Amino acid sequence: MALSNTELPTLDGQALESVLTQISSRLLARREMLATAESCTGGLISAACTALAGSSLWFERGFVTYSNAAKTELLGVPAPLIETHGAVSEPVARAMAEGAIARSHAQASVSVTGVAGPGGASPGKPVGTVWFGWCVAGQTHSEARHFAGDRAQVRAATVQHALTRLLALLA
Repeated sequence: MALSNTELPTLDGQALESVLTQISSRLLARREMLATAESCTGGLISAACTALAGSSLWFERGFVTYSNAAKTELLGVPAPLIETHGAVSEPVARAMAEGAIARSHAQASVSVTGVAGPGGASPGKPVGTVWFGWCVAGQTHSEARHFAGDRAQVRAATVQHALTRLLALLA
């Protein structure tokens, strides 16, 4: 999925750019910064955020933690948590979101960890399974979604959902 100012994916008839503009406005009004912690999207959420002009005023940093070791080293996700629950799990998504706050100067964060496919599925975690984490106003939120489609479609849907839910949490 290529993201640029002229070609952002749309969701429910509303351009992702509009969602990002609203996220920007809400973060600026709160005088807060955003950090991302991404696994299966490999930086696409950060790319979407920074495609918006002026994002340096509200986007603090992005962590791409594709490997389990990166999750532990960069975000402080405990290795035993990953070993017990697996990288694609609620506890890991929550720890990633919290780690992004702890390891940055941001006050809000979003994290994603999932199975984009075509391989990588395991029992109970089919291709398209994604766990999300958000830290907003000192509270951590999480949820799982399953997206149908190929790798690009799963990753695009993940970006869209992560940002749409962030917008709702910033309300």
